[in-house]
Amino acid sequence: MTTTPDPLLRIAAGQVRGLWRGEPGGSGGPGRSGGSAAFLGIPFAEAPVGALRFAAPVPVTPWDGIRDARAYGATAKREKPGEKTLIPEPAVPGEATLNVNVFTPAPGGDAALPVLVYIHGGGFTEGSPASPWYDGAAFTRDGVVTVTISYRLGFDGFGHIPGAPSNRGVRDWLAALAWVQENIAAFGGDPGRVTIAGQSAGGGAVLTLLGMPAAQGLFHAAWALSPALGDVSGERARTLTAKLANLLGVEPSREGFASVPEADVFAQQETLGRNGKSPLDVARSMLRDGLSFGPMIDGDLLPQPTIEALGSGVGGDVPLVLGATDDEFTMITAGAARVLDIVPPAVALQQLDVPREKRHTWLADNAAQRRKGTAAVIGRYVSDVIFRSTVLRAADARAEAGGAGRTWTYRFSWPSPTIGWACHCLDVPFWFDALGTEAVDAIAGDAPSQALADEVHGAAVALIRDGDPGWPAWDPATQPTRIFDVPADGRSPVVHDGYASVRALA
Repeated sequence: MTTTPDPLLRIAAGQVRGLWRGEPGGSGGPGRSGGSAAFLGIPFAEAPVGALRFAAPVPVTPWDGIRDARAYGATAKREKPGEKTLIPEPAVPGEATLNVNVFTPAPGGDAALPVLVYIHGGGFTEGSPASPWYDGAAFTRDGVVTVTISYRLGFDGFGHIPGAPSNRGVRDWLAALAWVQENIAAFGGDPGRVTIAGQSAGGGAVLTLLGMPAAQGLFHAAWALSPALGDVSGERARTLTAKLANLLGVEPSREGFASVPEADVFAQQETLGRNGKSPLDVARSMLRDGLSFGPMIDGDLLPQPTIEALGSGVGGDVPLVLGATDDEFTMITAGAARVLDIVPPAVALQQLDVPREKRHTWLADNAAQRRKGTAAVIGRYVSDVIFRSTVLRAADARAEAGGAGRTWTYRFSWPSPTIGWACHCLDVPFWFDALGTEAVDAIAGDAPSQALADEVHGAAVALIRDGDPGWPAWDPATQPTRIFDVPADGRSPVVHDGYASVRALA
């Protein structure tokens, strides 16, 4: 019996050795057929430590010999004892956190396959590219080279620091995409057919990059799942910097923050977003303040808010698919139904500072949700403000700009049998066609629909491969929206005005 040697490639910085999963061109790999190669933890920039901690990413120094790329590299995410998240996202210790993972069915050849670059979520403070959900097995099975990227998180990646470059995490995205342009052909990918995708904060990253002049030309299509935008104002960023410096007992400067261990910064940054303990307090804080850390409107790399940038035509030639789950946040408020449901929905929205006319219009448009109780109403409202209205606003903005790139919208409406809602993160294993992966049963039950995964994943492959996910593009007059669910006739429908219930907030 012969053993296939691990694949060896030469890229710009040196040689890398990956590993085969299954036999090349044969069966037995993690996909339904065929094998694929994985190259893990390849650095695209120097480790952001020491003098480089708050610097823009610096290209990695070329190495001699062969670099082992058979295990995930260090992650910016750090271990938290007892932490449990909807998506299993492991923390890998180490300093060289700026790295990429590449999954390919055709390493070393000239296949020129389409490329997916995936940006993980986590509110710009958490998340890991090493999640088994993000393994590219199903995409490689379908002829797509898949790349997952890491980036600096929280204050180190996005905090305002006098004397340091702004938006360091965003600059990491740009550096990773530049690495893809320079190196992906060695893995069998086509640098002229790169699609970026991400979920939650990763979806927000996709829209941020789409509307960023400096990112144009680094990708050619985009898919944003449940996009949560940062768009942190300079004023808010400076305020958070002052508060964090006070908590740490240092001067609010690059030197001051550099004197504090990373672990201390991570510990204290979490306290900045904690405002109140009741469900309404938490919801009010999220609606009023937004994310504490994320891409900042700095007048340089990000000259204007994302929706404004899209409305001005930036990224208008790039095909875009975007959508959200129906109840991103409702699983949080549902746990407090006993307390919330005794409050009339209109009163609860008033306590969230929703103006009278807007709350009455929105409640009228969401009568079905209102019948489920106040907890469901508040959960849907927060979902609409943070996620679902972004879909509508982005689609409208691109339509008004009139660019050549088409826009498609969808809703993921299938409710989790374990959680009870079409909740945040539920769509991710369907999108990756990874239903048999670790911890999927906790969010999608013991028998999630493979037919639904085929539809969602198939649409993703169609965009990446052909530039069209397979349903009518956005038209302001009819606003067609694909509804991903498990219907009786076996196919998810396309409806007109699929985000009508969000219109009052757009």
